Amino acid sequence: MLLSSSSCTALLLLLSVCHANAGSLDSDAAALTEFRVAADRSGALATWNDSASPAPCGTPAWRGVTCGGGRVTRLVLEGLGLSGPDALRALPRLDALRVLSLKGNALAGNVPDLSPLLGLKLLFLSRNALSGDIPPSLGALYRLYRLDLSFNNLSGLVPPELNLLDRLLTLRLDSNRLTGGVDAIALPRLQDFNVSNNLFSGKIPVAMAGFPAASFGGNAGLCGAPLPPCTDNASSTCPPAAAAVATSSPSTKPAEGKGKMSRGAVVAIVAGDFAVVGLVAGLLFCYFWPRLSARRSDRRHREGEKIVYSSSPYGATGAVAAAGGGGTFEQGKMVFLEELGGGRRFELEELLRASAEMLGKGGCGTAYKAVLDDGSVLAVKRLRDAAAPASASSKKEFEHQMAVLGRLRHPNVVPLNAYYYARDEKLLVYEFMPNGSLFSLLHGNRGPGRTPLDWASRMRIAAGAAHGLAFIHHASRRCGSGAPKQAHGNIKSTNILLDRSGEARLADCGLAQLSGSSSSSAGYRAPEAPPSRPWASQKGDVYAFGVVLLELLTGRCPGGEPELPVWVQSVVREEWTSEVFDLELMKDKGIEEEMVAMLQLALSCAAAEPGQRPKVGHVVRMVDEVRAASCCGGASSPSRESSMDESSAVSDSSAVSEGGGAVSQ
Repeated sequence: MLLSSSSCTALLLLLSVCHANAGSLDSDAAALTEFRVAADRSGALATWNDSASPAPCGTPAWRGVTCGGGRVTRLVLEGLGLSGPDALRALPRLDALRVLSLKGNALAGNVPDLSPLLGLKLLFLSRNALSGDIPPSLGALYRLYRLDLSFNNLSGLVPPELNLLDRLLTLRLDSNRLTGGVDAIALPRLQDFNVSNNLFSGKIPVAMAGFPAASFGGNAGLCGAPLPPCTDNASSTCPPAAAAVATSSPSTKPAEGKGKMSRGAVVAIVAGDFAVVGLVAGLLFCYFWPRLSARRSDRRHREGEKIVYSSSPYGATGAVAAAGGGGTFEQGKMVFLEELGGGRRFELEELLRASAEMLGKGGCGTAYKAVLDDGSVLAVKRLRDAAAPASASSKKEFEHQMAVLGRLRHPNVVPLNAYYYARDEKLLVYEFMPNGSLFSLLHGNRGPGRTPLDWASRMRIAAGAAHGLAFIHHASRRCGSGAPKQAHGNIKSTNILLDRSGEARLADCGLAQLSGSSSSSAGYRAPEAPPSRPWASQKGDVYAFGVVLLELLTGRCPGGEPELPVWVQSVVREEWTSEVFDLELMKDKGIEEEMVAMLQLALSCAAAEPGQRPKVGHVVRMVDEVRAASCCGGASSPSRESSMDESSAVSDSSAVSEGGGAVSQ
């Protein structure tokens, strides 16, 4: 019976799934025992004893073995003096393996067919005595992130099947005896690449020119950026033009006096040249001048819009009248809530003269960076017209809200220092935050040359934002039992800013209540929130903070379909928890438990039912505990015990899971 190509594909997938599920802990123990017998000649794996521990996952667990879901998922045996030819042949039977690190031993023989290890993500076999070709079957490990075969005796060509590893971030093949060219390697996500000290030859592809020269050194036949350019042998066989002229026959020299141009002809030619140049210049002037004038006018118009204070509060003779506005204009005044960090106060006229740079627009208004005459830098938010109360009672409510917000002084909250109130203009003056927002750090410039946001920095930002949110929620307690509960109302990554010391600060606190419409961004708004009116609650803040934590863990922007919490829950439900984490976190070692703990906290915060979400005090304690574990813990991680060499074995999270602007937009 003939099968169609789609039927064949489905059959192969079914067979692979059946094969993946065919293993058991007993078969894992048998494979490990066979490996120990073949490789351990020094007794380093003496704890692998069935009498002492009936299974690899027993108590105590076998050395270097980690289990999850009743299977062996990690095998990390680094620098233990393991040796022997073909000792690796038993390892492909560990078909639930996620991490395999045997670097720094003396294992010999060929690299076996590891294609049964379909879940493998990290493979480190560096600093051994492996020989033979790189097996093409490695191309079947489609989940692989890191591959390190450096410092062995491998030979032959790099198999093109490696290009199937489209998730690969690290490829280390240095210090072998590999031949051929490197132009066959096309892996767009590579961040760590090294083929130095081999026998490669040919030109380095342009796509690889961004890697340092050390990645290609020690290959006498390689050329092209970043190495010296390739020589063109063909061009060296042709005599230079100067040499051809020098060796020309004297008989070809023009006779003196023949062909000499008269003075009148020279004058005529020069005059004609000037006339042509003048004509061309006139045509160009006539063509470009109207466009330059229009562009200059448009620039002046945009600069007029750029100034935050374009509507002068000093009566109808100001900018409003100039723009065609009529009627009377109420004059307001600057109200200072606190001294600006010990600095002087300023008058509204000086604020009007300040140069202003627009930082962005959001649901509450437009944010600007303002520089005063003395060089002081402030952040100014111009509230939208919808947030402009006109009645006397609304004005009192506005002033009361500003007084409440002005009392929120905390290292993790952007302080509101002053405000200006008039009928047609509402300005809020904040301390300027020079290091941008969490959004720009996470999602800005995801291309080459980007500096990834590491795990420690993400945890520091999460902890700072959590402490700031807790301070806001507990502010009502300090005002007495009858005070209404205070909420932020617009938690999102663009509202988490970084000050000069890199500490996270919450911006736009309390402005959601002043907006005439929903100011919460898509993806952060709690399911119970009304769709089109101002709304803020402490439970809604916790939900939005949970989304921010998921954003830190996954590197994904909220607001897409499906929403970020729904997508994460669907992936976790399929028991592929490690798939949710940002690939940029793969370079950090020994953080699997911390990432899973933060993932559980984020999902509890982003629960659909408000009653299932934790209080902010519990969130702060959990974040602080995880951050403390990240900074000080991790001694039990086998990967962390290994040396910090060039391959830097990053542990896989599935082993645990299966077991700028000043005022934000």
